[in-house]
Amino acid sequence: MEAITQTDLDLELLGKGKVRDTYILNVKELLMVATDRLSAFDVVFSEGIPKKGEVLTKLSAFWFEKTKHIIPNHFISLDVPEGLPQYLKGRSMVVKRAKPIHLECVVRGYLTGSGLKDYQKTGSVCGIKLPEGLKNGSELPEPIFTPSTKAQSGHDENINGDRASNLVGKETFELVKTTSIELYKFAKNHALKCGLVLADTKFEFGYIEHNACSKTNLIRKEIILMDEALTPDSSRYWLKDKYDSGILESLDKQYVRDYLETLNWNKSPPAPKLPEDVIKKTTERYLEAYQKLTGEKLE
Repeated sequence: MEAITQTDLDLELLGKGKVRDTYILNVKELLMVATDRLSAFDVVFSEGIPKKGEVLTKLSAFWFEKTKHIIPNHFISLDVPEGLPQYLKGRSMVVKRAKPIHLECVVRGYLTGSGLKDYQKTGSVCGIKLPEGLKNGSELPEPIFTPSTKAQSGHDENINGDRASNLVGKETFELVKTTSIELYKFAKNHALKCGLVLADTKFEFGYIEHNACSKTNLIRKEIILMDEALTPDSSRYWLKDKYDSGILESLDKQYVRDYLETLNWNKSPPAPKLPEDVIKKTTERYLEAYQKLTGEKLE
């Protein structure tokens, strides 16, 4: 399988992220293309992960549809606009153009990753005190909201609720916090029924402006869910049967992170070369996550 790591469309490029290339279709709509690029520890690798972009796009569309009763989102269609190359099919979506809220909305239901490191040092995660005696993989009494800054380059920074509230405003902070936890709980329950444990995830929100009153030109801001949702890039998924046996087996890019931790690499560019077997097994994990969550095989 061939990995698609670059796009070059006859459209105005709005932005190029670690994984996605976003193009302008018109004043109100964008084309978001998920490539097969892989980033780990905020470094983009030269090798891609075949089928990864399709998993990210189609799984996001699946979750956007299932969670629209909780909050509106930016998803419009998976159709490729006329005149664009067919390799975009399955890895691109037409979305509403929204202004991003500059906050990574992280929800943790289980203790692992950077949250575990914070807990081991302080007994807290982002200023939230947790019970004693927790270990890697422990389920938390309740999901916690642990936001971080959305860095334009380099690493995001974990911050507490007060600082996040000051960054985006109290009303906006409370809305995205409450919504993020509700989204997580909904997805966690669905994942458990599919044989997966959703350990943690992150969401991104933005807002669309509407004319609230044509006579006064008042503007109403509607906050929506955007970017991606509950994918193996933005979430940690563990196999439930293995978790019940005390083993944390991931169906996400943690598999790559674990491999990279075995190398003598300082986690700065340039990225080391990924072996073929690591690439292949990462593709297999993404495809398995998609199949378990949606009940469908990705062709």
